[in-house]
Amino acid sequence: MPVEKSRAVMRHDPIVERDLLAPSGWPLAIVGLILIAALAWLAYARFDDIPRQWFGASAIIIAVLLMRGFVVLQPNQSVVCILFGSYTGTEHRPGFWWINPFSARRKVSRRLETHECGPLKVNDALGNPIEISAVIVWRVQHAANAVLEVESYAKYVQAQSETAIRRMASAHPYDQTEAADAPGQSGTTHFSIALRDGGDAITQALLEALRERMEPVGIAVIEARISHLAYSPEIAGLMLRKQAAGAVVSARRMVVNGAVSIVGDALKQLEEKNLAAGIDPERKAAMISNLLVVLVGEREVTPVINTGTLYS
Repeated sequence: MPVEKSRAVMRHDPIVERDLLAPSGWPLAIVGLILIAALAWLAYARFDDIPRQWFGASAIIIAVLLMRGFVVLQPNQSVVCILFGSYTGTEHRPGFWWINPFSARRKVSRRLETHECGPLKVNDALGNPIEISAVIVWRVQHAANAVLEVESYAKYVQAQSETAIRRMASAHPYDQTEAADAPGQSGTTHFSIALRDGGDAITQALLEALRERMEPVGIAVIEARISHLAYSPEIAGLMLRKQAAGAVVSARRMVVNGAVSIVGDALKQLEEKNLAAGIDPERKAAMISNLLVVLVGEREVTPVINTGTLYS
């Protein structure tokens, strides 16, 4: 029987943030000042019967350890503590605190930060190259996860934001007109949301994608909005002409529909008032043609009046 080689799978246990509850630094600061005053007194006093050297060395060591443990935290600031490779806790409270001087500490700001991602060049769902930018407002929600789960949470936010924007842009067309005109596609069937017309739906989709990527590392995404959206320069002129042509076609179609409706109403009124009884089909067709020319034509029509022939 073939022997299957088993591979060791490294399991990663998520870090659960817990409060450190550090003591206030003011009482220990007073102790440190007392030790410094005692050292100063011993430096000038002369007592042969007191082992000043031993007392002075001990006081210096204690004072250094006390001073090393002091930490000042501002509002919306945290400090993550690690003692001999083990996570011991996180202090969130602003103030003056004393922490074990042998622990490694890293301060983390929990203030709101703004990251502008882009402009990025991406292909939309139809393959058209577009430029897209987004503004993302985020903050560190769990300091321990942000420090211990990734090497640099700022670089992580930058990379994941770009990935989420690219993925969202490639899943939607630039607008519904392009989706409807694409061969074999239907704007209402395959693509329910367009980037240009999506509005809050696109914003919500981007926000959910970012939160899904950021929450495992303790980052909270507050807001994400598209700040720039346009076709790439190489096709911008072509797409502009295409949109202008589409607008002209739509306007002409509206004019023609209105002209046909007006001609139909005119013929209906003539028949109701028995004014079209003596008109043969050929003259009726000519009248319809003349009405359409008058209504649809872009220039003013110059009437031609038939006053009869010279030799009647």
